[in-house]
Amino acid sequence: MRKEQHHKGWNEIKTNDSWALFKIMGEFVNGFEKMSSIGPCVSIFGSARTKPGDKYYELAVSVAKSIAEAGYGIITGGGPGIMEAGNRGAHLAGGTSVGLNIDLPFEQHDNPYIDGDKSLDFDYFFVRKVMFVKYSQGFVVLPGGFGTLDELFEAITLIQTNKIEKFPIILVGSEFWNGLMDWIKDSMLRMGNISPHDLDLIQIVDTENEVVDIIDSFYKGNILSPNF
Repeated sequence: MRKEQHHKGWNEIKTNDSWALFKIMGEFVNGFEKMSSIGPCVSIFGSARTKPGDKYYELAVSVAKSIAEAGYGIITGGGPGIMEAGNRGAHLAGGTSVGLNIDLPFEQHDNPYIDGDKSLDFDYFFVRKVMFVKYSQGFVVLPGGFGTLDELFEAITLIQTNKIEKFPIILVGSEFWNGLMDWIKDSMLRMGNISPHDLDLIQIVDTENEVVDIIDSFYKGNILSPNF
């Protein structure tokens, strides 16, 4: 005889939600305590599916290495692909290498290039995203999928709406990103859904030197500090 499936009642859901608050608070407290002691960092985003040897993997290594040599730490999502490349570049430069890991089915695992005392684990995407936004002095975004676009557009939205201080948002790989920017200009801008100056929040480059130049130029007249 087939066992009947248990459907949670509203009161049971409310109870579970109440207890989840403590876990969420714990992730925030742990994240704030660890990240606030690390110092100025730049976050690198991109696909977890990009393999070593791919041109964007190798470019991410070079970008991260150059950023670390310029005196910034590197934050990534802690997993494989572009995230691994970012931590690898920081490791090669002897710089700070941070990984904000999240438990995902089939895909996520810690990469070996994260500093042993700077690997943080999260169950909640939104807590993890707060850490990226609060403690990054810039977002460097290489080709990726939906998760990469989610992190990119959240940062743009928060800056556009003055919820956080402005910081550099740099898209690396014009071959990949130009199509998206063309659509933003031809559709969103043309229909009046964004303002022309919103486009100034994003810069597209192809080399590690351009990335470092943009970050250094931005912070010549700005204080390095958490964003909110």
